[in-house]
Amino acid sequence: MTHRVCKGAVAWLGGLLLALTATPFPATAAPSAAPPADGSGMVMVLDSSGSMAEDDGSRSTRIAAARKAVGTVADALPDGYPTGLRVYGADHPKGCDDTRLAQPVAALDRAGLKRAVAGVRPKGDTPIGLSLRKAAGDLPQAVAGATGTRTILLISDGEDTCQAPPPCKVAAQLAASGVDLHIDTIGFQVAGKARSQLECIAKAGNGRYYDAPDARALARQLQRAGQLSVKGYRLQGRQVRGTASRSGAPHLDAGQYLDTIGPGETRTYAVDLDAVSTADFSATVAPRAGATIGLLDRLSTEITKGAEGSCGSTTEQFGQTEGATPLTAGISRVPSQSGTGTCDKAGRYWLVVKRQSAPGSDAARWPLELTFHVEHPLKKGVTPAQSEPDYGAGGEDATLPTTAPRNVTGGTGFNDAVTLHPGVWRDKVLPAQTLWYKVPVGWGQQLRYDVEFANEPTVKGHSSITSSGGTQVYTPFRTPVGSGTGVFSPQVPYNGRLASLSMGTVPVSWTNRYEGHPNVIPVHSKGDFYLAVRLGAKVSEIAENPQIGVVLRIAVLGKEKAGPEAGAAAVKPGSTADQSGPSADGAGAGGGGWSTGRVVALAVGGVGVLLLAGLALAYVRARSK
Repeated sequence: MTHRVCKGAVAWLGGLLLALTATPFPATAAPSAAPPADGSGMVMVLDSSGSMAEDDGSRSTRIAAARKAVGTVADALPDGYPTGLRVYGADHPKGCDDTRLAQPVAALDRAGLKRAVAGVRPKGDTPIGLSLRKAAGDLPQAVAGATGTRTILLISDGEDTCQAPPPCKVAAQLAASGVDLHIDTIGFQVAGKARSQLECIAKAGNGRYYDAPDARALARQLQRAGQLSVKGYRLQGRQVRGTASRSGAPHLDAGQYLDTIGPGETRTYAVDLDAVSTADFSATVAPRAGATIGLLDRLSTEITKGAEGSCGSTTEQFGQTEGATPLTAGISRVPSQSGTGTCDKAGRYWLVVKRQSAPGSDAARWPLELTFHVEHPLKKGVTPAQSEPDYGAGGEDATLPTTAPRNVTGGTGFNDAVTLHPGVWRDKVLPAQTLWYKVPVGWGQQLRYDVEFANEPTVKGHSSITSSGGTQVYTPFRTPVGSGTGVFSPQVPYNGRLASLSMGTVPVSWTNRYEGHPNVIPVHSKGDFYLAVRLGAKVSEIAENPQIGVVLRIAVLGKEKAGPEAGAAAVKPGSTADQSGPSADGAGAGGGGWSTGRVVALAVGGVGVLLLAGLALAYVRARSK
């Protein structure tokens, strides 16, 4: 993706550096208590074999570095998060059954974890396979309908020294046992076969490998892996099970639902639509952050109707290979203005969701979150304001706030996105993490914002590595509208040095639904617009600090109108706009997932219009005022 340098960058660079460096980011502290979803929990599996008694290169031992690292991650985890510790090779000089639970998985006991790891004395062999199998039993049992995550976090300085069971095979078996279990590994001063085995365990276990060449890196990577496990996408919705075809497809009413989807699978759902309302659908997959993906791995949505066939489709791609992030595809059935289109008729329709993956991509089943909203037509006699398909004042040159940044902590997904208002906000993001926010935008207004990734100290010898940062913006009905516009780019290269990118939407207009551009059509209702900010997984190889500073400059441009009708009065500051606009049935507005590339076919007037995101550069529309 080509990196765009925003116009006027030089003018505000000094102020940006001041915002990022003059006001220090707060030291890492334990987040406030938040009850975990049912079934969530993490168990650290610590190598306590004889080699951990060796010098780590800093006149200390490897086990001493591990004790300190476990204490660091314990301090950084949220209060009450179920956490435990298993050790192997700690009790006998020899033995492939030498593994025990040193601290049960229960509500976080920081002092207890530190005492448990302080009592470990390295002695014996390295039964990794058996320890992983036992660790799965240490975690809370998966609860039917639960939306939590169970994590095994393995820290080792060598390969398995026991012949059975094979660690990679065990990891694959455990990962296949449920969508909520994954295995991350940290290699402490490893190379060759030992590193290859740990990488294999992580890949087979739907997790991620972290390399730790020294004690500081061990603490940093353990903290990252632990926090990332806790901060996974928080799902919400009623359980449903889609079918491979229309036959037996479950019927959905307006609302929010949860399912799962595997590589190459199709999920089909039945819906009943009237002839006059707009129906908005979204499908979000929430893979393990940083899981292996291909550049063109994708998620597609399509609306079909009986013999009429397709009424429109969208496809969203990850567009990068650093690791998985939440991904959303949104699609709408918009009745034509004439009401005579082939997909205008009332009756049974089907929502079809497809996941396509390249060979070698993450083979896990991914949680799938669906939303279905119904927007009723305007009241009789109400003439809507004209469409607003141009960025206008919300282009790259828009003036954004320059005030001192205020601290904020982003959410894990659309269901817990944090509300932001115009201003400057500061947060911290982990490598492979996506942060979520929402901004209220009214009729006639448009959202415009910048994301700035901080200048961070880098690991010596890794200056040649380049990762990426990115952002996406979504409508209240979870449709991504920031990709491929030809105005803004959703990604920017990041190597630890200051980097920024811009994003925004066209003004909100009810009549935008009849436009032809895929980034205009969905911007047809006021409400909370969602911002996703992500950092690439490779940053874990670059940055010294566990988290990376990020600044958001947010503006909502234009005067808010009281409604969608032509000639609507401007809303007075402090008052609330009336509710004469379209109503939406279903779950509360909340959103989709990160995406960077899109091929779209939208149903407008009942006809699917194929639009390639790359053609956005050629999009020009003359309007009569």
